[in-house]
Amino acid sequence: MAQVAIQEGFEVFASETGKPFGAVRQVSPHGRPELVIYVENSGEYTVPLAAVAAVHPQKVLLNVAKLDKRLRAAIGHAHDAEDPNI
Repeated sequence: MAQVAIQEGFEVFASETGKPFGAVRQVSPHGRPELVIYVENSGEYTVPLAAVAAVHPQKVLLNVAKLDKRLRAAIGHAHDAEDPNI
């Protein structure tokens, strides 16, 4: 089976069944083994490629245990500004 290459614009998830919390902004900036992702309600973060658990078409799944605590907190608040009535 062919692997899906991560591309800018892919949605980013913390679990297979959860809601996306952001999107990929850059892949391997300056040749470094990392992603720059935008987290809703927070801003941009750098994520090591080693924290990528899986890649599916248009979807990147991260291993949250491999993320720093600041990013984990941002993920936990990504949807705080959403109107629950919509």
